[in-house]
Amino acid sequence: MDLLENISLSLQRGEFDETAELTTQAVEQKLPPKQILDDGLIAGMKLVGEKFKCHDIFLPDVLLAAKAMNAGLDILKPLLIDEDMPSRGKVVLGTVQGDLHDLGKNLVGIMLKGAGFDVIDLGNDVSPQKFVETALEKNAPVIGLSALLTTTMPVMKSVVDLIKEKGLDGKIKVAIGGAPVTQQFADEIGADAYGFDGINAVECVDRLIS
Repeated sequence: MDLLENISLSLQRGEFDETAELTTQAVEQKLPPKQILDDGLIAGMKLVGEKFKCHDIFLPDVLLAAKAMNAGLDILKPLLIDEDMPSRGKVVLGTVQGDLHDLGKNLVGIMLKGAGFDVIDLGNDVSPQKFVETALEKNAPVIGLSALLTTTMPVMKSVVDLIKEKGLDGKIKVAIGGAPVTQQFADEIGADAYGFDGINAVECVDRLIS
């Protein structure tokens, strides 16, 4: 079994220390950082996503794998920057105003970064104005909104409405997600996409930016 496959396997097992150590070994062996990222870390995370979709593993397993991915990314990030790796696009991400939950949002952020997107994480309790202003300032074509509370879901509509008020409809697209959020709700408020989990959220952003 080669080193990159071992990185993928350790990531799938959620072994973050081993993933970091194997990633370091790959760097020391002069493997290209992009190859380590694509064939080791991202390959492992894709398999984690497939297993999660099939209910072979559960959310705690995904979170451990995401932590392992971050451990490997921490080592690769400076090298990838040195290589001037092109970003797949910018995404402004945050939990909506009034909501302090960020576990799901953080997981989506990790997934997006692992997939090569430039993530601008605004944290939690973020106002609609802050989302839109940041997207404009950073020239980000996608805003990702997370909510865990039904009481904060209307803020998602406020973001969509604000984009329309400013004449940015079509220029800035909105993807939403969170435990109480559904495709029906996304359709009702005019969101451009609904991600039902972290893996699907990455697929949504990829589709919106492509």
